[in-house]
Amino acid sequence: MKTINERLDEILPRITDPSFRENKGLGNEIGYHIFDYEPEYEMLVRERVKFIKDSVNNDTSDQNIIEFDLYEVVLDILESKGYLQKNFNMEQKKGSHFILNATRKSLRLTLDNDLVIKYIADHVQENDIVFITGVGKAFPIIRSHVILNNLHKAVGQNPVVMFFPGRYDGQELVLFGEIKDENYYRAFQLIDY
Repeated sequence: MKTINERLDEILPRITDPSFRENKGLGNEIGYHIFDYEPEYEMLVRERVKFIKDSVNNDTSDQNIIEFDLYEVVLDILESKGYLQKNFNMEQKKGSHFILNATRKSLRLTLDNDLVIKYIADHVQENDIVFITGVGKAFPIIRSHVILNNLHKAVGQNPVVMFFPGRYDGQELVLFGEIKDENYYRAFQLIDY
């Protein structure tokens, strides 16, 4: 079994290999990829994601990585709609459970006009490789399977890599190694163990 550092070292060569952009999913769409890891390595993974982006996003590369930290996306959307401070005030008055449901509704998650998916679609260019991070930070507002199931509307033919603090066995996402998400079958393991 590979160490976390060995697996992280394999990401850059994998995503810069020309075959990565041709990797087709089960429905003949560009493949979704998941890099799962033990939650204790979150800070190490964040540092490596930054390094990978800096290595690829330069003047000599024909590739570009665009990162979407789901937590930051939620904050940007709420701030742009004028809801962020209202959410803070409402949470103090009515509690976290109430604000969780209200936030989900204001983001229109899973609806045709899902604001998180729209945000991503508005920021992705044709040749971008999409990195999805912040999965753990955005939980329980956003569930990873919801993003994966609806992301095709935003990214078209762009390859997607979700950095997932938990386990993905090719069928099931288990956040933090404890919280079972819905089954998800369309993603490839980015780097094997």
